[in-house]
Amino acid sequence: MRAQINEIIEGLQNFHGSEMLYQIPLMGTRYTEGIKYLANAAECYWLITDASIMAKSLMTISRFITVDFKRLSQEKQDHSGYEAEIIYSDGNDNILESHRYRITDFPLDELRLYFVDNTLMLPSEY
Repeated sequence: MRAQINEIIEGLQNFHGSEMLYQIPLMGTRYTEGIKYLANAAECYWLITDASIMAKSLMTISRFITVDFKRLSQEKQDHSGYEAEIIYSDGNDNILESHRYRITDFPLDELRLYFVDNTLMLPSEY
């Protein structure tokens, strides 16, 4: 598992800008090559979909949205009953929304994505 996590983290570092955009059917959200890699390598299409739905709903509040996935500490998990959360902010530490997950199979402990102009991307692709 640790080898897979390190491989994903190393792979994510290879994306800078994106020459090709993909689209989530029915939603119309675009996503970059780095996001496509992440979805395949981490098998997390659910994360891409959830982040897109929530970020799209916040576009009237902010045109730039950060999407921060974070696995909670074991102590916080035991106390709250949730394993992870995603916090959506405007990039200036103003939290717009948060969503908690009781269980997740996402391999990374934390990850930041950007949602700008209806496009989900890695920070290095901005």
